[in-house]
Amino acid sequence: MKKTLLIVTLSLWGIQSRAQDRHLFAGYIYDEQTGAAIAGASIKKSNSVISQKSDENGYFFSSTSFATFTITIEKTGYETYTEEINHTEAATRTFYLTPIYAEPNELDEIIITTSNKINIRKPEMSVNKLTAAEIKKAPVVLGETDILKTILLLPGVVNSGEGTSGFNVRGGGSDQNLLLLDQTSVYGSSHLYGFFSVFNNDAVSNIKLYKGGIPARYGGRGSSVLEINQKEGDYKDFKATGGIGLLSSRLMVEGPVIKDKLSYLFAGRASYAHLFLKLTDIESSAYFYDLNTKWSYLMNDKNQLYFTGYFGRDIFKFNDSFDNKFGNTVANLTWNSKYSSKINSEASVRYSDYYYGLTLNFVGFSWDSGIKNYDFNYKINHEISDRLSLKYGISSLYYNFNPGTMEPNKPDSQINSFQIPHKYAWENAIFIEAEQEINSFLSVNYGLRYSMFKRLGEENINLYENNNPVVYNQQTDTYEKAVPIGTKSYGKNKSISKFDNFEPRVAVSVKLTDDQSVKMSYNRMAQYVHLISNTTSATPLDIWEPSGPYVKPQIVDQYAVGYFQNLNDNKYSLEIESYFKLGKNRLDYIDGADLIGNRAIEQVLLNGKTEAYGLEFLFRKNEGKLTGWVAYTIAKSMQQTPGRTPQETGINNGEWYRTPHDRLHDLSIVATYDFSKKWNFSASFTLQSGRPVTYPDGKYEFLGVQVPNYNKRNNYSMPAFHHLDISATYTPTKNENRKWQSEWVFGIYNVYNRKNAASISFRSVEDSNTMTETTKLSIFGIVPSVTYNFKF
Repeated sequence: MKKTLLIVTLSLWGIQSRAQDRHLFAGYIYDEQTGAAIAGASIKKSNSVISQKSDENGYFFSSTSFATFTITIEKTGYETYTEEINHTEAATRTFYLTPIYAEPNELDEIIITTSNKINIRKPEMSVNKLTAAEIKKAPVVLGETDILKTILLLPGVVNSGEGTSGFNVRGGGSDQNLLLLDQTSVYGSSHLYGFFSVFNNDAVSNIKLYKGGIPARYGGRGSSVLEINQKEGDYKDFKATGGIGLLSSRLMVEGPVIKDKLSYLFAGRASYAHLFLKLTDIESSAYFYDLNTKWSYLMNDKNQLYFTGYFGRDIFKFNDSFDNKFGNTVANLTWNSKYSSKINSEASVRYSDYYYGLTLNFVGFSWDSGIKNYDFNYKINHEISDRLSLKYGISSLYYNFNPGTMEPNKPDSQINSFQIPHKYAWENAIFIEAEQEINSFLSVNYGLRYSMFKRLGEENINLYENNNPVVYNQQTDTYEKAVPIGTKSYGKNKSISKFDNFEPRVAVSVKLTDDQSVKMSYNRMAQYVHLISNTTSATPLDIWEPSGPYVKPQIVDQYAVGYFQNLNDNKYSLEIESYFKLGKNRLDYIDGADLIGNRAIEQVLLNGKTEAYGLEFLFRKNEGKLTGWVAYTIAKSMQQTPGRTPQETGINNGEWYRTPHDRLHDLSIVATYDFSKKWNFSASFTLQSGRPVTYPDGKYEFLGVQVPNYNKRNNYSMPAFHHLDISATYTPTKNENRKWQSEWVFGIYNVYNRKNAASISFRSVEDSNTMTETTKLSIFGIVPSVTYNFKF
């Protein structure tokens, strides 16, 4: 490793020394109206075919052998900036771009003129980007704008069931998605058991979903990375934005503390459907609230400081018998520093806490569980030349897992107090990532991540015969819990298990013409934490388990190739991608497993392997009154959990079986039509193959009780899932003498009242010992909504 780094360093020194006769030119790009940094702006010089991109701080670096040239800066939603530059030495400039607004009375400050032109040259594939404006226009359930539900309209992304915020990417599990809010991990992604996501669209600037070709700076999950960036507060003026809906309302305020220097943003949401229950005899409630904040401090030209915070809670009460609370707490302090025109750094300390609490008064106990992590990251961006840029750094993440604490909550409770021991782990990584333009038609992004994971004490680890916590009973042809033969104690911070992995990443772009390219990528991902769940969708009571003596890290390899084209002068774009994924050490549970409150979870788990492959199509219309996209995916996702010896049958007799998130067909159609200055219409249609389920194929009687018989796992499918949603936005003419702006959003979810099945159950027909009937549970029929949005 040291030898490799030395060779890389010497090579880069050589490149840099040969470039010393070139003039250095760097700059920062900001929004003219708000003063916020603009990331992803394209910077082109008149004497070069190469273009740069500004980073998340609005910074870019360039070098040229010409003292005089014309610079052009472009960013979707901003006027193009052009200036003739004349300099003979290193210089750093500040540029301000002017936002483009469709009409002066438009409510949302986020621009509505968007362009999804594909960057043909950039070695980036399997990546989807959405602005807050695009998310805002998509019709969603109950009238609430929802980031996670919007990405379900993209190819390769499917849902875990109607009314849920859980999602699966390219056949991966929901735990294989890394959710980042301003680069900080978020574990619980939904409110109200999945009806809303925890991400407030008002406070979000943009999202980026990596489905493959994941850069080396990201790690810890096996399937995807969802990067959600919050807005910076306005550096110049006070502003407020909000909305009032049928079930929830929201308000965001932002402005300067020190003009052009220090800004703040606060955003809050709360639901109040439970208040209507007070008008009835029902003594129950169900509501959520969350708070977002971001503070941005531009200390000087070389240093910026940012603080991000999030807090959210869900509260459920059913009479006096049931009380449930859960939610996230997230904090992030980031310091960006510029060392030179070529080098800048980002140092972050982060904290994430997911809490789950449950009280059952009729049983007489309270339950608490959750996961906390403390994170430090240090990353350096190094612009070697116009054609070569580097990112390298380190990360360190400390985990504290609370599998569960149970306490009696009343004097006559029959429950004994117990604590499933906390579990601790430490995950470290070092990475280097390069993006390089080899020539006029070939560009590459390549990197290497080296990750290390330690399971730490204080903990007592069970010991089992032959090191197997699960035993196979040949007589009953079933798996059973092994009986521990002893325990081994580990003191505080003592190493229990160690794992390490090299994770190579590479993506290549081959330019065919100015409007066409072929791209390829490969990445290996190591995931050291596992979500233990026996449901198909993410639920608050899911248990996170670290790798250890009996649970090995997941390793996922993904290969992808795609064709990309901009059509008709960028008015349309086409993306076609195919992928193939192989995974090992994917956990599955034995039949009859008890997952909740289990003090020895390893006794009900077996390791398997996965395979997923598919073909994705995405066609966009980017310009005109009518815009939108069509996304279609045909895919398979399979798992195999064979026996560990020739005598064992494994799960499903050792045969391949469909994962819970397998969908053969997935079609989404999204359209937005700007009818006039006052009216905008949008619609989305979704069609998915039914998700896999396990149904009984018969029943037998045992001691007078009817017992269902199950054969192969996930051998059946739910009915196909589909619905059509529409919305209309009305923007009244603005009163020029008032700062107040408003709009009305009218929506209908599931226009034709499709009764999609959330679950199907079986029960015996009354007065019959032989007949069985099925019942279907549907969550939503047709759902109208209306929301009033305002800004001042």
